[in-house]
Amino acid sequence: MRTPIPFLKGHGTENDFVIVPDPENALDLPPAAVAALCDRRAGIGGDGVLHVVRSAAHPEATTMAAEAEWFMDYRNGDGSVAEMCGNGVRVFARYLQHAGHVGEGDLTIATRAGVKTVHLAKDGGIAVGMGRARLPEGEVTVSVGEHSWPARNVNMGNPHAVAFVDDLAQAGNLYDPPPFSPAAAYPEGVNVEFVVDRGPRHVAMRVHERGSGETRSCGTGACAVAVAAARRDGADPAVTGTPATYTVDLPGGRLVITERPDGEIEMTGPAVIVAEGEIDGEWLENALR
Repeated sequence: MRTPIPFLKGHGTENDFVIVPDPENALDLPPAAVAALCDRRAGIGGDGVLHVVRSAAHPEATTMAAEAEWFMDYRNGDGSVAEMCGNGVRVFARYLQHAGHVGEGDLTIATRAGVKTVHLAKDGGIAVGMGRARLPEGEVTVSVGEHSWPARNVNMGNPHAVAFVDDLAQAGNLYDPPPFSPAAAYPEGVNVEFVVDRGPRHVAMRVHERGSGETRSCGTGACAVAVAAARRDGADPAVTGTPATYTVDLPGGRLVITERPDGEIEMTGPAVIVAEGEIDGEWLENALR
């Protein structure tokens, strides 16, 4: 690992990522390496790593290679593997554009949650087709300290528990995962969103992301929140035939989420590349000892 490794840094509504281009999947990135890169004091710093690989070169993505040339091998900040990251998809697409692999317009990106459609607009915005939400049945409760709230179970390719609260401060520091019950609802952990109303079809949220702690933004979380808010408000596009659009404010910015009558959810927001350079191979080797 002593050879320098190219990297970039990017963010989507301040959900930030270390981007590691590796088209032929030649790099070994064990969890300890990912955690070292994401360390905000001793590493580059980020909520996760976007490992950029051609689908045909990654064993988890070869079946999607005919639909999408590129695979987003996403890792949480603690090194664990994640199925999907909504802000990460936008930053991943921005990187592909930055590197000259794609231009404005439509493209597809393979993820562990399936192939996602992306549109790079001329005005700089990026819209992502996030797929359909699943709403598992059963009551869920989340807690912070002595407070507990009922939560909506929403799956966006990864699991979410959405709780509506009176004040976002009630969510506490969100460093640690908020307890939830029943444990069987989320056997592999869960992303927890705390939500308040700001106006008609306008909400604000904070989130604890599984494997990362509180982050400035969560794209799949914003989608889950919009769907949960719509159902709470009596809106179901599959029933009414009318799209439901919610503005979701996050600590790091604003996303616009639209659920269409066919169930497809579209997320629109910014993505920025802020820096690029080289990871010192010797440093990374030492970090793994």
